[in-house]
Amino acid sequence: MKLRVYLLIASGVSTGMILLSLFICYQYMLLKWNDVVLLTTVTLVAAGVSMLLHFMMTRPLEKAIHAITQETTHIAEGHFQGQVPMIGPAEFQKLATQFNTMSSKLNESFQRLKTAEASRKELVANVSHDLRTPMASIQAFVEALQDDVIQDRDTFNRYLQTIRIETGRLDGLIQELFKLSQLDAGGTEFAPELYHVDHLLLDGLQSLAFHLEEKKLQIEVDVPDRLPPVAVMPQEMKRVLSNILHNAIRYSPAGGTIGIKAEQISDLFIRLQIEDQGEGIEEQDMNRIFDRFYRADPSRNRSSGGAGLGLAIAKSIVQLHGGKIGVESKPGQGSRFWFTLPIYKEQRQEEL
Repeated sequence: MKLRVYLLIASGVSTGMILLSLFICYQYMLLKWNDVVLLTTVTLVAAGVSMLLHFMMTRPLEKAIHAITQETTHIAEGHFQGQVPMIGPAEFQKLATQFNTMSSKLNESFQRLKTAEASRKELVANVSHDLRTPMASIQAFVEALQDDVIQDRDTFNRYLQTIRIETGRLDGLIQELFKLSQLDAGGTEFAPELYHVDHLLLDGLQSLAFHLEEKKLQIEVDVPDRLPPVAVMPQEMKRVLSNILHNAIRYSPAGGTIGIKAEQISDLFIRLQIEDQGEGIEEQDMNRIFDRFYRADPSRNRSSGGAGLGLAIAKSIVQLHGGKIGVESKPGQGSRFWFTLPIYKEQRQEEL
């Protein structure tokens, strides 16, 4: 039985009981028959008007329930974009508001699931691609060595060197994947300590000294004499700096300049920025540059890019510290990557 019919029947029963009670009362009031007929007629008309008003007033209730029922069916079918109209009494409008909020959140969750599924498929495809190339190279060189095809000692050593390089590349990719999975799963405990920005820069540049000399790159560092210490995990933040500097070195022209600048932007954060003189980044690539395995080079040639995990790892580490990371770039004008570091506060000493 529909709610509206149920309410009308309930109203009719209650109205009938009232009419019966009134008719009995009329009988005991010793009224003339004409008076009884008049009063009964008036009562019946009032009851009819009451039923009609009841019928009209329950219409919004029926429409509201019908709209919610329809939207529930749509949600069951996987459509979350609909909205329940704000009709009916205040309680029903509140219910519609809560229902629309629930539907919106379900839609957001569903979109996240779709994005995650697409990312998972892309991840599998990219991992397969990046593993297949070095594995095929190792297999080919190993087979050549096993078959005694190579008799020249220099060529033999060159093959072994290639196998070593490709094995190191595989190991690096696996380590990056492991680190990224740790960060995603929350497996990296946030245990910051007091550290100075100049030490961070010095350690990062020293570890890349060979690459800088190889391309004859100049480094211009702009660091204020007085900068407050930061609260970071040094090894993790060195990884962030190294990943960004690796990109700057890779894309900078030989003999170019890489600029590094540190500045305090608020009472809470210091910002580090690394600017190169490379080819820059296209606008359509800006939003995806920190995605896993994303490389602006569509050919995915390793000579022009790594595995595509360095910036994704850097973003996860910076976010773990409560900071932000971004890039500013224009084609032909180089790129400026930046990230923020939380300033060490005395009142947090017990936590650190």
